[in-house]
Amino acid sequence: MQTQPTRIRISWPAGHLTATLDDTPTTRALTDALPLTSTACVWGEEVYFDTGITVSRETDARQVVEPGTVTFWTDGDALALPYGPTPISRGEECRLAGPCNVMGRLDGDARLLATVRPGDPVRVENATGA
Repeated sequence: MQTQPTRIRISWPAGHLTATLDDTPTTRALTDALPLTSTACVWGEEVYFDTGITVSRETDARQVVEPGTVTFWTDGDALALPYGPTPISRGEECRLAGPCNVMGRLDGDARLLATVRPGDPVRVENATGA
């Protein structure tokens, strides 16, 4: 039985993106908590924000990912959305603060995240069927 991919919409004052998420324990925990609102933090070319949910680190957690990968930082209970280098990157890689659960990918141009400002309100909601 094939399930439909989980899609979420991430909105902030200057824009929004959708993401397609894989079926993982972290994705299920996040979608159970939707909709959620939080406050954006920016770290280099990464946007992250507290989700209010706590999950365990998955066995395939990674610290270096491609731009536009949707990840969950278990140490901070935060969704982490890298779109370019962070302060600890080597070269142009997206190096996260620590190993993060990989949940899926942003649809469209991840560089739109550059319009997120620290302190911006962020809303995450289900976008399936959108």
